[in-house]
Amino acid sequence: MKRNMKIRIIQNNIIPFKGFKAITLLPWIFCRKALKDVDVNHELIHVRQQGEMLIVLFFVWYAIEWFVKLAIYWNFDEAYRNISFEQEAYDHEAEHYYLSVRKHFAWMRYIFKKSYEKN
Repeated sequence: MKRNMKIRIIQNNIIPFKGFKAITLLPWIFCRKALKDVDVNHELIHVRQQGEMLIVLFFVWYAIEWFVKLAIYWNFDEAYRNISFEQEAYDHEAEHYYLSVRKHFAWMRYIFKKSYEKN
C-alpha cells in the first residue's frame, strides 16, 4: 500500500448500515455522520490492515473470524468486538501516533485473545 494514498471520508445515509459509525472500503471511509478523531484513527488502522491483507483477503478473513467468534460467544456484538482486526483498532484508536510505530500484521496477536466481554 502506498504511504501517500489519498483516503476519502464520505458522509452519507446508506453506508454503513444503521448502528455502525463507519466502514472502511479502501480507499474510502463511509460514515453516517461526522467522525471524531478517535473514530478516524480507528478506521485508518483498518486501512493499514486492509493494505496488508490485499483488501479482498482482509474481508474474507474478517468474515470467517466473525463466524467463528459468533459460534464461540453466541452474541453478535461480542463476536464483532473480538475480531482480531477490531480488537487492534479499538485498543489503539486513541493513540494518534500508533500508525507510525505499528508493526506489520500487528492484528495477529489478537487472534486468540478476548479483549471485549459484553456486560
